[in-house]
Amino acid sequence: MMDFVKPNQVLLDVDCTTKDEVLALLSAKALELGITDDEAAVKAAFDAREAEGTTGMMDGFAVPHAKTAAIKDAAVIVVRFAAPIADWESIDGSEITVGIALLVPEAEAGSTHITLLAQIARALMDEEFRNVIRTATEPSQISELINERLGD
Repeated sequence: MMDFVKPNQVLLDVDCTTKDEVLALLSAKALELGITDDEAAVKAAFDAREAEGTTGMMDGFAVPHAKTAAIKDAAVIVVRFAAPIADWESIDGSEITVGIALLVPEAEAGSTHITLLAQIARALMDEEFRNVIRTATEPSQISELINERLGD
């Protein structure tokens, strides 16, 4: 099983109020974790994807994604917010409380990206999966759950 998500890639009770703050935080975290050396390029990739249409899904979950050559290895960063993000549109009109960000190197945009997106989308249809992510108190609980799903 691949460890796409390590406990240090799960951020709980994050204090962001806007989608732009969230995407900036994710880009800074990617730099801090060594996923990229170019924070600005990652932020630009997140912004470009959001400009195509919202990544807000259903039931409070968003799946922002960045595809850029500035990303070294595919990674997932999970962010659970202290309060809902007011300006992040979602398919069902729910306020976004959790972001599951996909960061993918440009070269793997066709393969890895599609696979990760499909696996996350499938997992998000599972109420138990969503509940664990919403209620877990330890980052490791969330990282283990997601790695199990991504290993399928």
